[in-house]
Amino acid sequence: QVQLVESGGGLVQPGGSLRLSCAASGFTLEFHAVSWFRQAPGKEREGVSCISKSGDSTYYADSVKGRFTISRDNAKDTVYLQMDNLNPGDTAVYYCATDFLDFCEDNFDSKYDVWGQGTQVSVSS
Repeated sequence: QVQLVESGGGLVQPGGSLRLSCAASGFTLEFHAVSWFRQAPGKEREGVSCISKSGDSTYYADSVKGRFTISRDNAKDTVYLQMDNLNPGDTAVYYCATDFLDFCEDNFDSKYDVWGQGTQVSVSS
């Protein structure tokens, strides 16, 4: 079965950090670009970040630019999202996804074929 699995979510105070991980099952993640999305209660899902197959190209939503860093370790076949200086507005369920392309589409405008189940990130004092 082809699927993605996220981990690393949790509760953190404002200004804190978390690192999310995205691993694949049933296929090899290193051959594809990977994106992170998030969805807060009552809001639409939004794209957060993307990393190309090679890792040379990354893309960030304006709302997280300068605070979040996406990376990948192809030896572990895992993609990470380092989130620093978190604020309550970052509270959401975070998902990783892939469209099986090598590169990141502008504005996350693509058909994402595989999604993870999501991991909850809560930022609160």
